[in-house]
Amino acid sequence: MATKSHSQSSSRSDSIGQRKIHKVMKEQKEGKLKSSSGQKVTSRKQAVAIALSEARRSGAKIPKKKSRS
Repeated sequence: MATKSHSQSSSRSDSIGQRKIHKVMKEQKEGKLKSSSGQKVTSRKQAVAIALSEARRSGAKIPKKKSRS
């Protein structure tokens, strides 16, 4: 029986997300990352947010941020 496990089917979207996050964090460390307003990003949290939004735009299945209740 050759059935796809859950990890195999989601591995492509996981790898897209991981590559995007890695690329954006590297840019932030080098000082090349810019926000939408054109300012240089200095916050690590802001860099992660940019990376996640770019990964979502490229088709990766990344869960939305959980809201506080």
